Amino acid sequence: MHIQIEGSQELTPFVAVVGGGRSARELRARKAMIRAIERITIDLRHPTVIEQPAEPGHWLHDALAGEAAISDALLVSLPRIHLADDGGVYPQVAHELAVACGDALLRTACAYMDDGAGHAPLHYRSLGRSAYLKAALRVDEKLARIAASFDFLLSVSPINTTAALQQFSADGEQVAPAFRYRPLTVDPDLIKRKLYRLDFSRLEDPLLERLFTDKRHEIDAQLTMLATRNTPSFRPASHFLYGAVPTALLQDARQLLTLPKPRRGKGACVDAPALADAARALIGSYDRDDARFDASVEVRDDIAGLMVTGDRLLVGSATNVPVERLDALLSHEVSTHLLTYLNGARQGLSIFRSGLAKYEGVQEGLGVFAEWTVGGLTTTRMRLLAARVVAVDAMQHGADFMEGYRQLRHDCGFSVAGAFSIAARVHRSGGLAKDAIYLEGFRTVIDHVAGGGALMPFWLGKIAASDVPAMEELLQRGLVHAPRFLPSYLDRPLVQQRIGRLKAGIGLEQLLQ
Repeated sequence: MHIQIEGSQELTPFVAVVGGGRSARELRARKAMIRAIERITIDLRHPTVIEQPAEPGHWLHDALAGEAAISDALLVSLPRIHLADDGGVYPQVAHELAVACGDALLRTACAYMDDGAGHAPLHYRSLGRSAYLKAALRVDEKLARIAASFDFLLSVSPINTTAALQQFSADGEQVAPAFRYRPLTVDPDLIKRKLYRLDFSRLEDPLLERLFTDKRHEIDAQLTMLATRNTPSFRPASHFLYGAVPTALLQDARQLLTLPKPRRGKGACVDAPALADAARALIGSYDRDDARFDASVEVRDDIAGLMVTGDRLLVGSATNVPVERLDALLSHEVSTHLLTYLNGARQGLSIFRSGLAKYEGVQEGLGVFAEWTVGGLTTTRMRLLAARVVAVDAMQHGADFMEGYRQLRHDCGFSVAGAFSIAARVHRSGGLAKDAIYLEGFRTVIDHVAGGGALMPFWLGKIAASDVPAMEELLQRGLVHAPRFLPSYLDRPLVQQRIGRLKAGIGLEQLLQ
């Protein structure tokens, strides 16, 4: 027995005891249990596992009298690390210990069932839930309503970017622009109250509970940013959600900015109405007898460029795109953002369409990856993504709009309109760090493919790179199904050739060759 002195900072030893089992099958199960327990991490602590045989006289002999031979039982004794000195319970430790031990038991059962004849399930959690409980469906529906009650990107994006640029030029590029924003459609504090009324403990599925909890934390962070919009607190809130620019990413960005700017004349461009028509044509090409690609396209005056929100592609009325960039742009917006939304909408839980936590990095990375595969990722585009990283890093280190603009204009060589657009995106609402994720996400995707990873999990819905194992588990358990739509550009032979080049480990700058 471990005795703690009152007020002591000493923690209860994290020691588990495993014993029992004689046959080959039982010993195999015991080894699986030991491995599973040894993998447990709680509060940065790993358990020590002691193997101890169940000798005659063991207390379980009496407990199991008349049930089964004790020699055939597997025994496990777990530490009481979840109990405080005063008899109270550490709730997070208790929850994590219960989940981890439940998983260890399922792994043990799978090892016991595995006789080499295919009787073991594909995934150990297949022994648990193979369908969504009503509790999961109810929680998902409520979380979806909360997520859909506000549009985060529209709420933090200016509505007068075009007019602000005109005024900025008239002022000789010397006066920071005055941006205007849409009134908030929700009270962030009221939405947070609804958010934390959701009880995820009823889901009876550790994986789903983690996915929902992570999403709640992300929505909470977005609501905090809305509540602090256009105040000094917005920038650190943005830093919390998106993180700092990694050193390696900043180095990549600076290297890409040394690429020579292409010298080309003004070519033919596609205006907003023509771009919208091309997008509608691509959307229609996905329709099949068994599945409709239900998405819409809107041309609007209150946004700049293109933006996907839900199942809608929004096109700014002032948008002009070079003809040679049209295929790449639609592959990014339609064949990535809209496609993953519609695939996610068919997965039984709406969280897969609205997006798992931290999904944006891979989403934008996949979009840029699509641009590259179809041959439309130009040096100009790569320099733009690199400049966004540099601008976000400068903003996070205290640069204001004018400082960021001058760096982009004079140090990076961007035009007035180009530097203004990047600075406006980075400094919107007080400083939004989101724009660094485009290049970072692209690096994540190409590293994933170069390492032999499959793209298929990314088409299942809007997921983060860290969610690939989770999606593979859900596929094995039958809780999600293969994506209904796949990007049409994947059928092109040249696209497959380009993807094959990634196996050679080529660098970012070489991707453009």
